[in-house]
Amino acid sequence: MDRERESEDNLDYSVANVEKALHQLYYDPNIDNKNLAQKWLMQAQVSPQAWQFSWALLSPNKVPEIQYFGASALHIKISRYWNDIPSDQCETLKSQLFNQIACFASGSKIVLTRLCVALASLALNMMPESWPNAVGDMVKMFQTESSDVDGKARCMALLELLTVLPEEFQTSRLPQCRKGVVRNALAQESGAVFPLLQQLLQTDSPVFISQKALKCFSSWVQLDVPLLDCECLMQASFTSLQNAELFDTAVEALVNAISQPDAQRFLAILLNLADSAAIREMGEHRYVNTLLKLIPQVLQLQEQLRQAVQNGDMETSHGICRIAVALGENHSRALLEQVEHWQTFLALVNMIMFCTGIPGHYPVNETTSSLTLTFWYTLQDDIMSFEAEKQVVYLQVYRPVYFQLVDVLLHKAQFPSDEEYSSWSSDEKEQFRIYRVDISDTLMYVYEMLGAELLSNLYDKLGRLLTNTEQPTSWQHIEACLYGFQSIAETNDVNYSDVIPGLIGLIPRINISNVQLADTVMFTIGALAEWLADHPVMINSVLPLVLHALGNPELSISSVSTLKKICRECKYDLPPYAANIVAVSQEVLMKQIHKTSQCMWLMQALGFLLSALQVEEILRNLHSLISPYIQQLEKLADEPVVVVLQQVFQLIQKVLSKWLNDAQVVEAVCAIFEKSVKTLLDDFAPMIPQLSEMLGQMYSTIPQASALELTRQLVHIFANDSTHFVPVKALFLLVTSVTLSIFQQGPRDHPDIVDSFMQLLAQAFKRKPDLFLAENCDVKALFQCGVISLKFPEAPTVKATCAFFTELLPRCREIQPIGLVVHENGKLLLQATLEAIGGQAPRSLMDHFAEILFALNKHCVTYLSIWLKEVMQQQNFPSSRLTQGQKETFSQQILRDRVNKRRVKDIVKEFTLLCRGLHGTEYAAEY
Repeated sequence: MDRERESEDNLDYSVANVEKALHQLYYDPNIDNKNLAQKWLMQAQVSPQAWQFSWALLSPNKVPEIQYFGASALHIKISRYWNDIPSDQCETLKSQLFNQIACFASGSKIVLTRLCVALASLALNMMPESWPNAVGDMVKMFQTESSDVDGKARCMALLELLTVLPEEFQTSRLPQCRKGVVRNALAQESGAVFPLLQQLLQTDSPVFISQKALKCFSSWVQLDVPLLDCECLMQASFTSLQNAELFDTAVEALVNAISQPDAQRFLAILLNLADSAAIREMGEHRYVNTLLKLIPQVLQLQEQLRQAVQNGDMETSHGICRIAVALGENHSRALLEQVEHWQTFLALVNMIMFCTGIPGHYPVNETTSSLTLTFWYTLQDDIMSFEAEKQVVYLQVYRPVYFQLVDVLLHKAQFPSDEEYSSWSSDEKEQFRIYRVDISDTLMYVYEMLGAELLSNLYDKLGRLLTNTEQPTSWQHIEACLYGFQSIAETNDVNYSDVIPGLIGLIPRINISNVQLADTVMFTIGALAEWLADHPVMINSVLPLVLHALGNPELSISSVSTLKKICRECKYDLPPYAANIVAVSQEVLMKQIHKTSQCMWLMQALGFLLSALQVEEILRNLHSLISPYIQQLEKLADEPVVVVLQQVFQLIQKVLSKWLNDAQVVEAVCAIFEKSVKTLLDDFAPMIPQLSEMLGQMYSTIPQASALELTRQLVHIFANDSTHFVPVKALFLLVTSVTLSIFQQGPRDHPDIVDSFMQLLAQAFKRKPDLFLAENCDVKALFQCGVISLKFPEAPTVKATCAFFTELLPRCREIQPIGLVVHENGKLLLQATLEAIGGQAPRSLMDHFAEILFALNKHCVTYLSIWLKEVMQQQNFPSSRLTQGQKETFSQQILRDRVNKRRVKDIVKEFTLLCRGLHGTEYAAEY
């Protein structure tokens, strides 16, 4: 450290030293040397000497990596240290940058881009006062003939510059008071850009120039450019969709243009500014006119869409669907209000319906249908928001559409054939599960519009499937139909429905030959538990099915949770069935069919059941349930507990020597000692060395969550006691090492272990951070494991991981290895957190992710501001629904709130709604 400080005091940021450090960064195999070089180069970029070495590094005889660093240093100096630049130097700086861009127009593209970003930053700081016609000047400068640079290269350089200008504005550090002024100046200068882009897209330009022109248009539309000013370029973008090489870029441009917030706000702005009804009417007419011109252009893509679907071209169908959904989702209310054009809008709705029902199984054969689900929420919200008279008219048109939607969604929710499903990867199965949850949410929401008629519709469908003797029905059809019932019954009051008795009567007729179908039958019965409480005569129709399913380990979660719901809701009607329920439960408990958590649910179910019985019956049933366990404990009743444990310990070790590979035995042993530790607390101390050694042996042989839970208890109670620190530390390091190897092999199949491991790490940070100073504790690997765990679909695992990070981040300053890891990998954590907020994680977990952002802002604010700027520059990150302005606002809000955690949580909740396209919907409000 002393040598480092000494070298920092005598830093020589010469061209030679910078080049040497860059060589070390790129080519030195030693990671420590790379890190030192990176740290030194970051200091060099912000040093006063950067103004000298940057230009020298751009010399034509240097390699692109060195030139790139020089261009980046210039951008950093201009964007972050603008106030240090003398005003009389700005013109010279501008001229130098123009010259360098001209030189690199035919050179390295990455260097050219960085120079363009530097000039863009200069322009934003100078306009409008010091450089009023910046964009026009750029266009003129590059349109002037130059013998050194050919026309195509000059054109590409100009397009690159014009593309990065709005992007740089979105991420710039301009003071808030100047942001609006500069935004307005840029928006006005679109008049100098759009005609050029139009010309390039309408002539026979080479594909690479057309592509760049489309990207440039896509960049500019995010600057509050009115939708009607984009008409000609949107027309050119639609034409470009016919060119396979331009397709993706044209889709992005159209989606951005249609989705920009200003496209929706423009009418409101006009109305606010208008002095007369005539002006208001004209503004409304122009806005609606533009929208109505767009619909036929989108509808003309239907043939291309059908061809793509027929040919299995998922990219093309995905892109066209994005355009249709963007138009429908962002402008549904305005288009609904054009009553005389109702058929045109209905044609667009039907096109989106085609995208929802696109053939194939998500996510294996198609990835498009999921894009449309938010549109159906939006359309329904808009229809239901009209006054009653108008609503009646709209419902006449759209109720049949939504009934069709239900049919389409049930078809999409169907499982593939058993053979095909078995060939799917675990990740594909998980994505399909989440997709079905999204369909379930949509059906639940649609029920609010369609009501009882929807349940009747589903009941008729199921009845036909189960009574069709001529044509055998596949289990997938029946399962999907039941899934529809379950989706609605789980969250809506269906007690008044007259079809539920018929449904309960149909369920026993289902030939349950498949695990997925059996699961759905169980969950459907569970969803109807409240109805059964009001209609106890029907309990006997379904209870035998549930009790039979209890004996199947594959139906563990669905059968046990359903029995628990029935016992909770119907307990006063269950005495006639109590003996049978207890007998079956006792049998499955003794056979150890279910995992510990399901056994606990089963015991809770029995608790509800027994609480409604007479005292004598309660005692009789309790006796039969627990007598096997009492007999095992009777012999030990008179001894002090710790003495008993010490005597039993040898017996347990003997059992383990034979059954160490049996997961259930290990879990039972851990359960015994966890309860003992919690009960005895400090009195357990004499057994710590023995237990730590045995626990390490158990976890090394067959890693289990129960062993981690017990380790966590030991860390919580004894890690701060110097007498016991050594065995506890050895155990902590051993289980950490074993768990890291699980992560290397693939942790996805062990969410319970990951959950418990994250809880253990969080506890260790809370109670004894010194554990992480151990020489063989790989803090960097632990951090990376945490980032991986944040992306798990299981909510408890994600919660535990968030808790780990919120305990880790405050230790940045006091524990040097932690500070170093956060500095190097914190951006990855931020990225994973924002991905989750952007839609990858359930909304119920947003408070936990907000805690991470709050901790980052509190303990790493300098890094956070840099990382936020960098990650938010990524296109479509963390959601394709966001504008750059919305991302920027969110970043500023987060950075501003360093003390009010509740406020940060509210900001995150608002932002996640924007990311998911749910902001402002009734669905979001009621969630």
